[in-house]
Amino acid sequence: MKIAILLDEDNFNRYASPEKLPEDYELRFFGNKEPDEEAIAAFDPAVIVADPMTPVRGSLIARLPSLKLIQSQGVGFHLFDLEAARSRGIPVCNCAGANAGAVAEQAVLLMLALLRNLKEFDRMVFEARQAEAKGRCFRSGITELRDCHVGILGFGAIGGATAELLRAFGSRVSYWNRTPKPESGFEYLPFDRLLSECDIVSVHLAVAPETAGIIGERALSLMKPGSILINTARGEIVDQEALRSAIESGHLLGAGLDTLSPEPVTADNPLLQLPPALRERLVLSPHIGGITAGSFRRYFGIIWENARRVAAGETPQNIVN
Repeated sequence: MKIAILLDEDNFNRYASPEKLPEDYELRFFGNKEPDEEAIAAFDPAVIVADPMTPVRGSLIARLPSLKLIQSQGVGFHLFDLEAARSRGIPVCNCAGANAGAVAEQAVLLMLALLRNLKEFDRMVFEARQAEAKGRCFRSGITELRDCHVGILGFGAIGGATAELLRAFGSRVSYWNRTPKPESGFEYLPFDRLLSECDIVSVHLAVAPETAGIIGERALSLMKPGSILINTARGEIVDQEALRSAIESGHLLGAGLDTLSPEPVTADNPLLQLPPALRERLVLSPHIGGITAGSFRRYFGIIWENARRVAAGETPQNIVN
Protein backbone atom coordinates (compact mmCIF):
# COMPACT_ATOMS: atom_id res chain seq x y z
CA MET A 1 0.00 0.00 0.00
CA LYS A 2 1.37 3.40 -1.02
CA ILE A 3 1.35 6.08 1.68
CA ALA A 4 2.23 9.72 0.96
CA ILE A 5 3.78 11.37 4.01
CA LEU A 6 3.21 15.14 4.10
CA LEU A 7 5.07 15.62 7.37
CA ASP A 8 8.42 16.73 8.72
CA GLU A 9 10.66 13.74 8.02
CA ASP A 10 12.79 14.08 11.17
CA ASN A 11 9.65 14.18 13.32
CA PHE A 12 8.29 11.13 11.52
CA ASN A 13 11.47 9.12 11.99
CA ARG A 14 11.58 9.96 15.69
CA TYR A 15 8.02 9.00 16.61
CA ALA A 16 6.37 6.89 13.90
CA SER A 17 8.22 3.55 14.43
CA PRO A 18 8.15 2.86 10.67
CA GLU A 19 10.22 -0.29 11.18
CA LYS A 20 7.12 -1.92 12.72
CA LEU A 21 4.96 -1.40 9.61
CA PRO A 22 4.06 -4.20 7.20
CA GLU A 23 6.65 -4.81 4.50
CA ASP A 24 4.17 -4.02 1.72
CA TYR A 25 3.74 -0.40 2.92
CA GLU A 26 5.57 1.91 0.52
CA LEU A 27 6.21 5.29 2.16
CA ARG A 28 7.26 8.40 0.28
CA PHE A 29 7.97 11.80 1.84
CA PHE A 30 6.75 15.05 0.32
CA GLY A 31 7.44 17.46 3.20
CA ASN A 32 4.98 19.50 5.23
CA LYS A 33 5.07 22.73 3.20
CA GLU A 34 3.08 23.56 0.06
CA PRO A 35 2.41 20.12 -1.46
CA ASP A 36 3.92 19.19 -4.83
CA GLU A 37 0.72 17.98 -6.46
CA GLU A 38 2.48 16.74 -9.59
CA ALA A 39 4.82 14.51 -7.58
CA ILE A 40 2.07 13.21 -5.32
CA ALA A 41 -0.20 12.48 -8.30
CA ALA A 42 2.61 10.53 -9.98
CA PHE A 43 2.97 8.43 -6.81
CA ASP A 44 -0.85 7.86 -6.61
CA PRO A 45 -1.05 6.89 -2.92
CA ALA A 46 -3.82 4.98 -1.22
CA VAL A 47 -3.29 7.02 1.97
CA ILE A 48 -2.20 10.60 2.62
CA VAL A 49 -0.88 11.39 6.09
CA ALA A 50 -0.63 15.17 6.39
CA ASP A 51 0.40 17.81 8.88
CA PRO A 52 -2.81 19.64 9.90
CA MET A 53 -1.22 22.90 8.70
CA THR A 54 -0.49 21.48 5.21
CA PRO A 55 -3.33 21.95 2.71
CA VAL A 56 -4.84 18.93 0.97
CA ARG A 57 -6.90 20.54 -1.77
CA GLY A 58 -9.62 19.24 -3.99
CA SER A 59 -7.34 19.72 -6.99
CA LEU A 60 -5.00 17.09 -5.54
CA ILE A 61 -7.74 14.73 -4.38
CA ALA A 62 -9.19 14.69 -7.90
CA ARG A 63 -5.88 13.45 -9.33
CA LEU A 64 -5.52 10.43 -7.03
CA PRO A 65 -7.60 7.49 -8.31
CA SER A 66 -6.25 5.07 -5.68
CA LEU A 67 -6.85 7.33 -2.66
CA LYS A 68 -8.76 5.66 0.19
CA LEU A 69 -7.89 7.79 3.25
CA ILE A 70 -6.75 11.29 4.17
CA GLN A 71 -5.35 11.25 7.70
CA SER A 72 -4.43 14.30 9.78
CA GLN A 73 -1.34 13.87 11.93
CA GLY A 74 -3.09 15.83 14.67
CA VAL A 75 -6.55 17.06 15.55
CA GLY A 76 -6.91 19.85 12.95
CA PHE A 77 -8.31 19.33 9.47
CA HIS A 78 -9.59 22.75 8.35
CA LEU A 79 -7.05 22.95 5.50
CA PHE A 80 -8.26 19.68 3.97
CA ASP A 81 -11.04 19.82 1.34
CA LEU A 82 -13.62 17.74 3.18
CA GLU A 83 -16.31 18.10 0.53
CA ALA A 84 -14.03 17.01 -2.32
CA ALA A 85 -13.08 13.92 -0.31
CA ARG A 86 -16.67 13.20 0.73
CA SER A 87 -17.92 13.43 -2.85
CA ARG A 88 -15.57 10.56 -3.73
CA GLY A 89 -16.35 8.55 -0.61
CA ILE A 90 -12.88 9.12 0.85
CA PRO A 91 -12.84 9.41 4.65
CA VAL A 92 -10.88 12.24 6.24
CA CYS A 93 -9.78 11.33 9.76
CA ASN A 94 -8.01 13.04 12.64
CA CYS A 95 -6.42 12.00 15.92
CA ALA A 96 -9.09 13.44 18.20
CA GLY A 97 -8.27 13.22 21.89
CA ALA A 98 -4.65 12.14 21.48
CA ASN A 99 -3.29 15.56 22.46
CA ALA A 100 -5.95 16.54 25.00
CA GLY A 101 -3.74 16.43 28.08
CA ALA A 102 -0.86 18.18 26.34
CA VAL A 103 -2.98 21.10 25.12
CA ALA A 104 -4.67 21.36 28.51
CA GLU A 105 -1.23 21.79 30.11
CA GLN A 106 -0.42 24.56 27.63
CA ALA A 107 -3.68 26.36 28.42
CA VAL A 108 -2.98 26.27 32.16
CA LEU A 109 0.61 27.41 31.56
CA LEU A 110 -0.68 30.50 29.73
CA MET A 111 -3.18 31.23 32.50
CA LEU A 112 -0.51 31.06 35.18
CA ALA A 113 1.95 33.14 33.15
CA LEU A 114 -0.58 35.98 32.98
CA LEU A 115 -1.79 35.72 36.57
CA ARG A 116 1.83 35.76 37.80
CA ASN A 117 2.94 38.49 35.35
CA LEU A 118 5.71 36.14 34.29
CA LYS A 119 7.05 38.02 31.27
CA GLU A 120 7.49 41.34 33.04
CA PHE A 121 8.85 39.92 36.29
CA ASP A 122 11.31 37.67 34.45
CA ARG A 123 12.62 40.76 32.64
CA MET A 124 12.83 42.78 35.85
CA VAL A 125 14.84 40.09 37.66
CA PHE A 126 17.28 39.93 34.74
CA GLU A 127 17.61 43.71 35.09
CA ALA A 128 18.51 43.27 38.79
CA ARG A 129 15.14 44.80 39.81
CA GLN A 130 13.95 41.85 41.88
CA ALA A 131 13.08 43.91 44.95
CA GLU A 132 11.01 46.33 42.86
CA ALA A 133 9.06 43.48 41.25
CA LYS A 134 8.44 41.76 44.60
CA GLY A 135 7.38 45.03 46.20
CA ARG A 136 4.81 45.56 43.50
CA CYS A 137 3.28 42.17 44.34
CA PHE A 138 3.03 43.13 48.02
CA ARG A 139 1.09 46.23 47.05
CA SER A 140 -1.13 44.84 44.29
CA GLY A 141 -1.45 41.19 45.27
CA ILE A 142 -1.29 38.03 43.18
CA THR A 143 -4.43 36.14 42.13
CA GLU A 144 -4.23 32.39 42.47
CA LEU A 145 -5.74 30.17 39.81
CA ARG A 146 -7.82 28.50 42.52
CA ASP A 147 -9.58 31.84 43.12
CA CYS A 148 -10.58 32.23 39.46
CA HIS A 149 -13.83 31.31 37.76
CA VAL A 150 -12.67 29.78 34.46
CA GLY A 151 -14.98 29.39 31.47
CA ILE A 152 -14.28 26.71 28.85
CA LEU A 153 -15.60 27.41 25.34
CA GLY A 154 -15.94 24.05 23.60
CA PHE A 155 -16.15 20.93 25.73
CA GLY A 156 -14.61 18.21 23.62
CA ALA A 157 -11.65 16.12 24.70
CA ILE A 158 -9.31 19.11 25.13
CA GLY A 159 -11.86 21.31 26.86
CA GLY A 160 -12.71 18.46 29.21
CA ALA A 161 -9.04 17.75 29.99
CA THR A 162 -8.49 21.45 30.73
CA ALA A 163 -11.48 21.46 33.08
CA GLU A 164 -10.09 18.45 34.95
CA LEU A 165 -6.71 20.14 35.43
CA LEU A 166 -8.40 23.29 36.68
CA ARG A 167 -10.51 21.28 39.12
CA ALA A 168 -7.25 19.97 40.59
CA PHE A 169 -6.13 23.58 41.09
CA GLY A 170 -9.39 24.30 42.93
CA SER A 171 -10.84 26.67 40.32
CA ARG A 172 -14.54 27.04 39.73
CA VAL A 173 -15.05 25.76 36.18
CA SER A 174 -17.99 26.36 33.85
CA TYR A 175 -18.34 25.50 30.19
CA TRP A 176 -20.30 26.31 27.07
CA ASN A 177 -20.78 23.77 24.31
CA ARG A 178 -23.26 23.62 21.45
CA THR A 179 -24.56 20.43 23.07
CA PRO A 180 -24.57 20.56 26.90
CA LYS A 181 -22.90 17.59 28.62
CA PRO A 182 -24.56 17.18 32.04
CA GLU A 183 -22.71 13.89 32.55
CA SER A 184 -19.41 15.82 32.70
CA GLY A 185 -20.03 17.01 36.24
CA PHE A 186 -19.18 20.62 35.33
CA GLU A 187 -21.47 23.63 35.28
CA TYR A 188 -22.98 24.62 31.93
CA LEU A 189 -23.49 28.33 31.21
CA PRO A 190 -24.97 30.00 28.13
CA PHE A 191 -22.37 31.61 25.87
CA ASP A 192 -22.99 35.27 26.82
CA ARG A 193 -23.29 34.51 30.51
CA LEU A 194 -20.04 32.56 30.56
CA LEU A 195 -18.21 35.46 28.94
CA SER A 196 -19.63 37.99 31.37
CA GLU A 197 -19.10 35.99 34.57
CA CYS A 198 -15.72 34.31 34.17
CA ASP A 199 -12.32 35.67 35.17
CA ILE A 200 -10.60 33.57 32.51
CA VAL A 201 -12.12 32.37 29.22
CA SER A 202 -10.29 29.48 27.55
CA VAL A 203 -11.12 28.67 23.91
CA HIS A 204 -11.24 25.02 22.81
CA LEU A 205 -13.49 25.20 19.75
CA ALA A 206 -12.85 23.60 16.38
CA VAL A 207 -12.55 26.15 13.59
CA ALA A 208 -15.55 26.10 11.25
CA PRO A 209 -17.62 28.72 9.40
CA GLU A 210 -19.80 29.20 12.48
CA THR A 211 -16.87 29.59 14.89
CA ALA A 212 -14.45 31.68 12.81
CA GLY A 213 -14.28 35.11 14.44
CA ILE A 214 -16.72 34.13 17.19
CA ILE A 215 -14.46 35.88 19.72
CA GLY A 216 -14.83 39.30 18.17
CA GLU A 217 -15.68 42.80 19.31
CA ARG A 218 -19.05 41.81 20.78
CA ALA A 219 -17.78 38.75 22.66
CA LEU A 220 -14.75 40.61 24.02
CA SER A 221 -16.94 43.48 25.19
CA LEU A 222 -19.03 41.00 27.19
CA MET A 223 -16.01 39.69 29.07
CA LYS A 224 -15.43 40.96 32.60
CA PRO A 225 -13.17 44.01 32.91
CA GLY A 226 -9.73 42.76 33.89
CA SER A 227 -10.34 39.22 32.64
CA ILE A 228 -8.04 36.97 30.61
CA LEU A 229 -8.53 35.29 27.23
CA ILE A 230 -6.73 32.02 26.43
CA ASN A 231 -6.72 30.45 22.97
CA THR A 232 -5.06 27.09 22.34
CA ALA A 233 -7.48 26.14 19.53
CA ARG A 234 -7.12 28.00 16.21
CA GLY A 235 -6.20 31.60 15.50
CA GLU A 236 -9.16 32.06 13.14
CA ILE A 237 -11.57 31.83 16.07
CA VAL A 238 -10.38 35.17 17.52
CA ASP A 239 -10.67 38.54 15.78
CA GLN A 240 -7.13 39.73 16.36
CA GLU A 241 -7.84 43.41 15.66
CA ALA A 242 -10.61 43.34 18.25
CA LEU A 243 -8.39 41.56 20.75
CA ARG A 244 -5.66 44.13 20.28
CA SER A 245 -8.18 46.90 20.96
CA ALA A 246 -9.43 45.13 24.09
CA ILE A 247 -5.89 44.92 25.45
CA GLU A 248 -4.98 48.50 24.49
CA SER A 249 -8.13 49.87 26.11
CA GLY A 250 -7.39 48.01 29.34
CA HIS A 251 -10.67 46.10 29.16
CA LEU A 252 -8.77 42.80 29.29
CA LEU A 253 -5.95 42.13 31.71
CA GLY A 254 -4.27 40.16 28.96
CA ALA A 255 -4.35 37.20 26.60
CA GLY A 256 -2.41 33.96 26.26
CA LEU A 257 -2.34 32.54 22.74
CA ASP A 258 -0.80 29.36 21.39
CA THR A 259 -2.12 30.08 17.91
CA LEU A 260 -2.53 33.06 15.60
CA SER A 261 -3.91 33.62 12.11
CA PRO A 262 -2.41 33.19 9.63
CA GLU A 263 0.32 30.74 10.52
CA PRO A 264 3.24 31.01 10.23
CA VAL A 265 2.64 34.40 11.84
CA THR A 266 3.50 37.43 9.72
CA ALA A 267 5.17 40.60 10.94
CA ASP A 268 2.07 42.68 10.19
CA ASN A 269 -0.17 40.66 12.54
CA PRO A 270 -2.12 43.26 14.58
CA LEU A 271 -1.20 41.63 17.88
CA LEU A 272 2.48 41.98 17.09
CA GLN A 273 1.91 45.72 16.69
CA LEU A 274 0.98 46.23 20.35
CA PRO A 275 2.89 49.14 21.91
CA PRO A 276 6.01 47.92 23.76
CA ALA A 277 4.50 48.89 27.13
CA LEU A 278 1.60 46.45 26.57
CA ARG A 279 3.41 43.47 25.08
CA GLU A 280 3.94 41.83 28.45
CA ARG A 281 0.17 41.50 28.75
CA LEU A 282 0.23 39.20 25.73
CA VAL A 283 1.84 35.77 26.23
CA LEU A 284 2.48 33.92 22.97
CA SER A 285 3.69 30.40 22.25
CA PRO A 286 4.41 28.99 18.77
CA HIS A 287 1.46 26.57 18.45
CA ILE A 288 3.15 23.84 20.45
CA GLY A 289 0.35 22.76 22.76
CA GLY A 290 -0.24 19.45 21.03
CA ILE A 291 3.23 18.56 19.75
CA THR A 292 4.67 16.80 22.77
CA ALA A 293 6.55 13.53 22.41
CA GLY A 294 3.68 11.65 24.03
CA SER A 295 1.14 13.21 21.68
CA PHE A 296 3.13 12.25 18.59
CA ARG A 297 3.41 8.65 19.75
CA ARG A 298 -0.36 8.54 20.31
CA TYR A 299 -0.98 10.19 16.90
CA PHE A 300 0.96 7.52 15.07
CA GLY A 301 -0.83 4.77 16.97
CA ILE A 302 -4.10 6.10 15.53
CA ILE A 303 -2.60 6.76 12.08
CA TRP A 304 -1.27 3.23 11.61
CA GLU A 305 -4.43 1.66 12.97
CA ASN A 306 -6.46 3.62 10.40
CA ALA A 307 -4.07 2.61 7.62
CA ARG A 308 -4.48 -1.02 8.69
CA ARG A 309 -8.27 -0.67 8.69
CA VAL A 310 -8.34 0.86 5.22
CA ALA A 311 -6.04 -1.85 3.84
CA ALA A 312 -8.39 -4.48 5.32
CA GLY A 313 -11.50 -2.82 3.90
CA GLU A 314 -12.68 -1.70 7.35
CA THR A 315 -14.00 1.70 8.47
CA PRO A 316 -11.32 3.96 9.99
CA GLN A 317 -11.83 5.78 13.29
CA ASN A 318 -12.35 9.52 13.88
CA ILE A 319 -13.94 10.34 10.50
CA VAL A 320 -14.57 14.11 10.30
CA ASN A 321 -16.29 14.40 6.91
